[in-house]
Amino acid sequence: MTGQRGSPAAPGAGLASPCIGVCRMHEASGWCEGCLRTIDEIVAWGGQDDTARRAVLLALRPRRVVWRRLRADAVNPEDSA
Repeated sequence: MTGQRGSPAAPGAGLASPCIGVCRMHEASGWCEGCLRTIDEIVAWGGQDDTARRAVLLALRPRRVVWRRLRADAVNPEDSA
């Protein structure tokens, strides 16, 4: 089973990883620049059940808002002042 953009889920787990193959940690936020998970969330993913995975996926929604702002500020630093 795969998600819209994720890799195949672990056997017995229905939710696919949000990983999109851009595996680079953003130092200031502590999030992966591709999936916006923390390193702890990435490491734990394979052993989590769908309830725990769903909690991680729900945490990504507000992070996307913050991430867009961080990226916009990086492109247009004068706009963030």
